[in-house]
Amino acid sequence: MKPIIGIVPLVDEEKDSYWMLPGYLDGIAEAGGIPVILPLTNDKEVIRQLLDTVQGVLLTGGHDVDPGVYGEKMIPECGVPCKERDAMELELLRQALDKNMPVLGICRGIQFLNAYLGGSLYQDLPTQHPSDVEHHQKPPYDVPVHHVSIVKDSGLYRLLNIEKLAVNSYHHQAIKEKAEGLRAMAVSEDGITEAVELPDKRFVWAVQWHPEFSHKVDTNSRKIFTAFVNACL
Repeated sequence: MKPIIGIVPLVDEEKDSYWMLPGYLDGIAEAGGIPVILPLTNDKEVIRQLLDTVQGVLLTGGHDVDPGVYGEKMIPECGVPCKERDAMELELLRQALDKNMPVLGICRGIQFLNAYLGGSLYQDLPTQHPSDVEHHQKPPYDVPVHHVSIVKDSGLYRLLNIEKLAVNSYHHQAIKEKAEGLRAMAVSEDGITEAVELPDKRFVWAVQWHPEFSHKVDTNSRKIFTAFVNACL
């Protein structure tokens, strides 16, 4: 039986629609899973039923996290949050972690995981952590634009068996103070935590870069999706 992976929907308020980038679905399917887009809800009972149906959760990219989630006031450079997604992911993560369910976070996913666990975020990297490293690339999005150093003895190092990884990058927020319990798996040249894990859980990984764009051309991106799907078996 292939594991079913619940994927958090993307939201477009202007079009009053939920949508999905095919790379999230394709990355899961090619790794041997069955991707299913979840409804946008923070209803505890609905989420309980959903998590009884799926075997893993993928936290997608998207809106900036509301700074209220990590106890800060919004600065002007912060993007408009999606409060419905914040509310859903707070409940979704609470239940998924309680069930020791595999979770993979991508871009916003690493940011929200960190905020949920008590860490904080840079609301805008150019303002609060300026550097020469390209964190917000232009298309095509499957092309690497900077490197990360992979932490030895991390799950990512054991998976890839390399010390440096070239990654794509499309974000303006990032982990500022890492939450207690989260362990860094990769760090960018300018000191940004780019991958984390919860080592006491079955599989809770999150990356700042975008394997949903690069999996078709990059073996290491495919390995990340495969490690996640295999953890859901």
